[in-house]
Amino acid sequence: MSVKHKLLHGALILTGAGLLSRLMGFFFRIFLSHAFGEENVGLYQLIFPVYSLCLALGTSGLQTALSRTVARKTSLGKPGEARTALCAALALTVSLSVVELLFIQRYSSVISSRFLGDPRCEELLIIISYALPCAAIHSCICGYSYGLQQSTLPAISQLIEQTVRIFSVVLLFSLFRQTGKTPSISLAAAGIVIGELSSALFSVRFFPRRKGKDRHTARFLRVTGESGRELFALSLPLTANRVCVSLLQSVEAASIPAMLKLCRYSTKESLVLYGVLTGMALPCILFPSAVTNSLGVMLMPAVAERQAAGSRSGIAALIRKAAGSCFILGLACCLFFLIFGPFIGTFLFHSETAGKFIVTLAWICPFLYTNSALMSTINGLGKTFWTFVINILGLGIRILSVFSAIPIFGMQGYLWGLLASQFAMTLLAFTALWIISCSSKTAEKNPQITAG
Repeated sequence: MSVKHKLLHGALILTGAGLLSRLMGFFFRIFLSHAFGEENVGLYQLIFPVYSLCLALGTSGLQTALSRTVARKTSLGKPGEARTALCAALALTVSLSVVELLFIQRYSSVISSRFLGDPRCEELLIIISYALPCAAIHSCICGYSYGLQQSTLPAISQLIEQTVRIFSVVLLFSLFRQTGKTPSISLAAAGIVIGELSSALFSVRFFPRRKGKDRHTARFLRVTGESGRELFALSLPLTANRVCVSLLQSVEAASIPAMLKLCRYSTKESLVLYGVLTGMALPCILFPSAVTNSLGVMLMPAVAERQAAGSRSGIAALIRKAAGSCFILGLACCLFFLIFGPFIGTFLFHSETAGKFIVTLAWICPFLYTNSALMSTINGLGKTFWTFVINILGLGIRILSVFSAIPIFGMQGYLWGLLASQFAMTLLAFTALWIISCSSKTAEKNPQITAG
């Protein structure tokens, strides 16, 4: 199978799994809102910034670094070193996740009361922390598969995680109802742990076996240590990038309920609005991004390949096709949500507020989906610093809207901030691509600059 067909095949598999997983998650959120109420859904959503920050610190950067290392080792005909890289990544990420688990267990009370602003999050944080080591194992083995350009294992494990998670929460909810007990939103946090455990157990079954006899153990440990140092150096800037972004997202999420209180909302009303936004409206808007995300996975190596061949016209054609397709999809989704947003809110979520949020958020679709293609193109050109700067500036606009617009206009002010953020990111991404293109032309006309 050619590289082009392999990328397309992998993207199609990931798109199918992503769409199915998001569809399942969409109806699962409807179940959560009906079963536990909007306030409890808001409480449940409040812990995810902490969970995402832990994943960014312990797994995200290492997964990307492992994928690159495995791809390079495999292309050089060194599959054994690719396997040792996986072992080194597992040792690093599982160790980090265990440290994170112990930290959350120790300081869950402080995190919930001072950072998240609600002591009721303590139990949820303790429960969800047990998912971190499982997520670390799952992430590394998926990263190894991506490095081999094999997307079947990550796609299946994603569906298993989502299926088991939903089934376990529904089952536990039914059992609690039958025993006469009042089901708690903690069941949803427990479902995350069960889902991650199931996907980790499934992934471990495909762990590559080490070849060789016991006498090679010393050499294996030495090579694993070398791979660990290489992965650590490679993952450090990636991890720093994602931790900064996740940290800002955590500050943003934790500040929204607090700022809503300054707009004359009670604690309960603030959590309800936050739950409606993050648990109902945003998932609807983000649902079609499964297509654009998969396109980004396919676009990034394609851009890198054309850059290596020195084909600027090929890169420009890719950008036009990918960004144009994403923009058209965004316009179609925008029109759909503008027309059917109120119906989705009242019929599916039994919430008029959700419908209003969906209608307002519909305007970000063309920019949000186009940004996926533009960011992937910039990463494919090797200019990851630009994507970091663009993401930070976009988050800066959103955080500014949290502290300046929400106290005056309520949640509507934050929705305007989201729209301004995505629009600014689109302009910045096009500007970055123009600067990169001009720099490339200058380097070609003056090769001594590159040599120097």
